[in-house]
Amino acid sequence: MYKVAIEGISGSTEVAVSDISFDSRKVNKGTMYVAIKGTLHDGHQYIEQAVASGAQSVLCEILPQQRSTGVVYIQVEDSKEALGWVAANYFDNPSRELTLIGITGTNGKTSIASMLYELFRTSPSPSGLISTVAIQYGDLYYPATHTTPDPVSINQHLSAMVNLGIENCFMEVSSHGIHQRRISGLEFDGAVFTNLTHDHLDYHKTFKAYRDTKKILFDSLSKSAFALINADDKNGKFMLQNCKGKTHTYALHTLADFSAQIMENQFKGMLLKIDQKEVWTQLVGEFNAYNLLAVFSVAQLLGKDPWETLKSISQLQSVKGRFQTFESSGKVMIVIDYAHTPDALKNVLLTINKIRTLNENLITVIGCGGNRDLEKRPIMGAIAAQYSSKVLFTSDNPRDEDPDLIIEQMSEGVDPVDYKKIMRVTKRREAINIAYQIAQAGDVVLIAGKGHENYQEVKGEKHPFDDYKIAKEIFSKTP
Repeated sequence: MYKVAIEGISGSTEVAVSDISFDSRKVNKGTMYVAIKGTLHDGHQYIEQAVASGAQSVLCEILPQQRSTGVVYIQVEDSKEALGWVAANYFDNPSRELTLIGITGTNGKTSIASMLYELFRTSPSPSGLISTVAIQYGDLYYPATHTTPDPVSINQHLSAMVNLGIENCFMEVSSHGIHQRRISGLEFDGAVFTNLTHDHLDYHKTFKAYRDTKKILFDSLSKSAFALINADDKNGKFMLQNCKGKTHTYALHTLADFSAQIMENQFKGMLLKIDQKEVWTQLVGEFNAYNLLAVFSVAQLLGKDPWETLKSISQLQSVKGRFQTFESSGKVMIVIDYAHTPDALKNVLLTINKIRTLNENLITVIGCGGNRDLEKRPIMGAIAAQYSSKVLFTSDNPRDEDPDLIIEQMSEGVDPVDYKKIMRVTKRREAINIAYQIAQAGDVVLIAGKGHENYQEVKGEKHPFDDYKIAKEIFSKTP
């Protein structure tokens, strides 16, 4: 059992704990309440409320001056860190009982985790998934609210997986999740690094802080675990510094333990040569070649037969909202993609431009999220305009910001030679409809930024909005 460093105790520890919660509103009799200092609220302010609701044990960084009889108050240096260890202990450390693989990086996490889940799901050793899109295992499916859930939820789901006989779990590990100690107390058997590009600087402030946060996952690995990094990304080697795990590399363009080449690339799929073996896949683009190579590499490190792995890879389909395509009755190719970072957007646009003959138009519908990284908005605008024939700047999830201001900030990055390409359409549905009206047979329409999301967040409210469903509806109309 893991131990939490305790700085002080007030009251008797002879109390039973029936649950753990860091939300005072979810406390019942016997719940251990963990007071956490968040970005908006300080849980210490709700200790009395938690006790009144039945909490008999309180974990906190500052002992309250007024303490209730019959309640034990436990003081720790870092409540977030302690929560992870306490949750792991409470659920009997389920991460020890299965093979837990963490995938981190700016782009590719969801695709790699989801495809690994599909690859192992029907094998003799069934798998579980914790991702941006969903948490899945057995016949259970839970829509995700965070890329990396809170420690209590993670351990609760891992415990359920162990009880169902699940042997492998593939988990997205976000920089927010690492920084907020959501993975504390977990034992990873492997970690994958995909790439590192401009993102989340509204939260981490500097690229160095963002990079260093990702490295914490690799620093936590034991000698028996493996670390797999993309050798084509210069930040990959940094992740391996002082890493105790067994190190492995994958790459398309440099010497690596696992390698691949794109032999043929079209909208219907691509032909890859992975470790000198050819495989046809339904996925498209260099970014997906990296994702599939990472999937193959992890499968080999977990002992899966290479030919069986390639056979399974040939059957994998695109993850929802990740280069998800359909062709309209008017012969227009529509691509839905989550690309919400400069690098991801550029990769998708370059992929489309490499496949099309350039006689067709590439029409892009794109926005940027509100209350997020301001610096990337003009960069996203510049990339969209540079690599598209026509681009419609529109709303993404404006949240508490004025969508027109976000669109203006995107427009500021556009090179003057590309001004004639851009249109500003505030309402996203209207922008998709305009793309439909101007698209001709053979053209490609990219709807980027939201991918799998089925909502649009405005002023604290989430309104139903699914790019794929709306595009299907609009592009199925008779011209």
